[in-house]
Amino acid sequence: MFDIDTPTINEIAPDVFRIGCYAAALDLQFNYFLVRDEAPLLFTTGYKASFPQLLKAVEQVIDPASLRYIAFSHFESDECGALNQWLEAAPEAEPVCSLVSAMVNINDFAIRPPRGMNDGDLLNTGKYQYRFCSTAQLPHGWDAGLLYEETQGTLFCSDLFHQGGNGVPLTESDLSEQVLAAMQQMQAGPLADYIPYTKQTDKILQKLAALKPKTLAIMHGSSFAGDGEQAFTNLSTAMKDVFG
Repeated sequence: MFDIDTPTINEIAPDVFRIGCYAAALDLQFNYFLVRDEAPLLFTTGYKASFPQLLKAVEQVIDPASLRYIAFSHFESDECGALNQWLEAAPEAEPVCSLVSAMVNINDFAIRPPRGMNDGDLLNTGKYQYRFCSTAQLPHGWDAGLLYEETQGTLFCSDLFHQGGNGVPLTESDLSEQVLAAMQQMQAGPLADYIPYTKQTDKILQKLAALKPKTLAIMHGSSFAGDGEQAFTNLSTAMKDVFG
């Protein structure tokens, strides 16, 4: 397992905290997102090995035992590897994932039953409300989905808008060049076709663009504040060029 630097904590939108972990060996960030609310939510769990460091980071914002929802996009180690450790630390927390993931993965994997969500299902945490967006095979995995926080327009993007390096926590600058470079680099290496391009890909990206998100909470690289609709339009063009 690779080492990560001491996590950094930055509030990228009101009550949305980005916990940033840089792995120098991979020249890549792994970012996790904590939402402070009446029923706090953590989006993506990290690897089992990184759990102690992430737990300490969460402790700087809230009592980890108060977490009520542990959400993630798809079944992958960096997305939900430490799910059961978080469920042990937060006795009242519920896993949140797509209905497909609940049926084929999490009902067997997790120590507590998950909340399996269909496209358009809503989740309320107090001040904030989330809409589940089914994104099958995007970024990868037929169980994939994203959460969109409707109150202030934050979209939790998982691997979409992947960037290499150790970027700033939040930027208002166009990410197109960095995202395109990262996709081209991945496509040229042993992890080629890590994002499957299907006849549904552009349709899903346009549906996400139509949400007009104001903040993109990105797992690998800088998060983005600005015109989320245009960012998704640019991403659609880039993915078509690289994978289509």
